[in-house]
Amino acid sequence: MPERKRPKKGSRAFYPRKRAKRIYPAVSTYPEVEKPKLLDFAGYKAGMTSVVLIDNVKTSPTYGQEIVVPATILDCPPLKVLGLRAYTLTPKGLKVFTEFWCENLPKEIERKTKAKPSKQEKISEIEKNLEKISKLRLIVATQPRISGLRKKKPEIFEIEVGGKDIREKFEFAKQFLGKEIKASDVFRQGEFVDVIAVTKGKGTQGPVKRFGVVIQPRKAKEKRRHVGTLGQEQPGKVRPTVPMAGQMGFQTRTEFNKRILKIGEDGKEITPSSGFNRYGVIKSNYILIEGSVPGPKKRLVRLRTAIRPPKARFIVPEIKEVVKS
Repeated sequence: MPERKRPKKGSRAFYPRKRAKRIYPAVSTYPEVEKPKLLDFAGYKAGMTSVVLIDNVKTSPTYGQEIVVPATILDCPPLKVLGLRAYTLTPKGLKVFTEFWCENLPKEIERKTKAKPSKQEKISEIEKNLEKISKLRLIVATQPRISGLRKKKPEIFEIEVGGKDIREKFEFAKQFLGKEIKASDVFRQGEFVDVIAVTKGKGTQGPVKRFGVVIQPRKAKEKRRHVGTLGQEQPGKVRPTVPMAGQMGFQTRTEFNKRILKIGEDGKEITPSSGFNRYGVIKSNYILIEGSVPGPKKRLVRLRTAIRPPKARFIVPEIKEVVKS
């Protein structure tokens, strides 16, 4: 009889460690919510700073005291809504049912896509077939011209519309077509979010830096920065779990439950007098995230409504001072 084959058991974690397909991530998984709302936003990483605040986490040993926490500053100019995309659920997964592109599209998107404005019949087609549609997502574009970046080419991606009732989601999504979305329209101060970004690229690295392999004594095959063995004699093959040289960094990573410390509308109140080093000046809205965020400066970071939030979904901080550094 032929040998029986089955899928591999268990998680392979971060394998295979390949370069990301593009420099900003795509989000495919979203949490389920009751009422219609946008579940995603994005901003450019500008830098880090320190924030003096009152610790209001009840389980913390410094509860009620002034503490200094690190924070990441995201430059978040409004997102321009370009259209609406409807999905149907098939046995092979989600499939695009149809899409609608707004009129008067910004000239900058010609650098990214050849999409043209759709006829109004497309919206009517979506409304008539709502019973076939399972997901609705807005097509949005960033506006780097009004950020601290010196570039014209925008990023285009989708933002899912959350909710239970598909008709309510459709009416909610329709009001944003052709308009701008601000960070305050999606998130609230003190809310926990998941940050998704492509990490810093470090090129090809050896097993010592890539996996933390112990440096061998010189007598081990007269080599030092290598693994002791590549595997067993039989079967004669190298398993994919053996630490070896290869790509390090420039991979999509998600960090869960980062707290939003502040959502501001005037970047001047947080920008140093000389601007952020290797970034520039924040000209519009910004978000202050507690802790670190994946990726280098200038990289686009996606913010998603927390998919597995803590019991206290909102812990609004009492900020005393934001250090301009």
